[in-house]
Amino acid sequence: MTEKQKAKLEQEKLRAAGMRAFEQEAAGQYGKDGLICGIDEAGRGPLAGPVAAGAVILPADHEILWLNDSKKLSPKKRDMLYDQIREEALAWAVVMIGPDRIDRINILQADYEAMRLAVQALQPVPSVLLNDAVTIPGLEIPQVPIIKGDAKCLSIAAASILAKVTRDRYMEQLDSVYPGYGFAGHKGYGTKQHTQALRELGPCPAHRRSFIGNYADLSAIGPAEDPEGIFPMILSGGRGRRPES
Repeated sequence: MTEKQKAKLEQEKLRAAGMRAFEQEAAGQYGKDGLICGIDEAGRGPLAGPVAAGAVILPADHEILWLNDSKKLSPKKRDMLYDQIREEALAWAVVMIGPDRIDRINILQADYEAMRLAVQALQPVPSVLLNDAVTIPGLEIPQVPIIKGDAKCLSIAAASILAKVTRDRYMEQLDSVYPGYGFAGHKGYGTKQHTQALRELGPCPAHRRSFIGNYADLSAIGPAEDPEGIFPMILSGGRGRRPES
């Protein structure tokens, strides 16, 4: 390791220690002897595909470095951290809610639903939830909303990474199911390529009808669909899970 690399590593250790201290302070009395869960989402803004929510409980003594807002990390770094988080977390869950449900209840409520289901999928149950900027209705666990929490708290950053990587990989698979839209590249966001394809091809079942009114004639198409019946998609695991009976 070069001197420059050593200095960069030491700088990252200091950054991570600062995030850990901020997280403990934000969790307050609930995090002193309890389990802190970070929660974040990915995919609120795209024109197509699901919204995803991640929930992660990291062990208090974990040494995972480079955790940050998933959007600030390279795809290679996100993939590396995705595997490390799933391997080391006491509990993790990712839930994706499909475009048909988003259209029925609106994106905010779909986001809340994904977060609630993610928390409910965790084993063990967390003592406190640190959320990226929101308070999730319908949960009795104490919550602390933190603006830009994915850049301030390690567990929220971890949840951000799991949610984004899971959704991105799904959108890459969707590209082969509905070719021509470029889902593998833009992941459903409203890029020039995507909106042009929408105008030329019309929407596919994965498009959110409530998002595409400026690019398609909604009177001529049916609702968004979940033909495979895969949503809500719930993935979970962790070192603290109880054995299945």
